[in-house]
Amino acid sequence: MSWKAPYRPRGEITQAYNDGVVELYAVSDGARPGYQPVEKPTFKARLRYEERTLGIQRAYLAKQAQAEVERVLRTPRIRGVGARDIAVTEDGRTYRIDLVQSTDGVFPPSMDLTLIRLEQDEEGGV
Repeated sequence: MSWKAPYRPRGEITQAYNDGVVELYAVSDGARPGYQPVEKPTFKARLRYEERTLGIQRAYLAKQAQAEVERVLRTPRIRGVGARDIAVTEDGRTYRIDLVQSTDGVFPPSMDLTLIRLEQDEEGGV
C-alpha cells in the first residue's frame, strides 16, 4: 500500500494551534432547588489553540457593551461550545466565553473564542 497525503483542500490555510491548551467547561446550577444558585462547572473538552490578535474594532465594540475582552483564541471547531461557557488556559487563568465565531477559509475547520476575564479567578474560580 503506497503512502497517500491527507486530504487538504487547495487554497485553504492550515491552522497550527501551537500556542497552548485550553479546557472548556459548561456551567450549570449545582444548588439544591430553592437555594441560591451555585455555579457548577462540567468538563466539555480540552483543545489546542492559536492566539489571535485582538483587533481594535472588536476591542471598541466590547467597551461599548461594557465588557472587557482580554483574549481571542482560535481552536478546532467542535459542537456544543457556546457563550457563557468557561475557558481555562494552561496558565490557570479563567475566562468566560463571550462570543463563538466559526471561521471560513481555513483548514481544519476552526472557531474563534472571544474571552472575558472572570473576576473570581483570583479567589480560586474553576
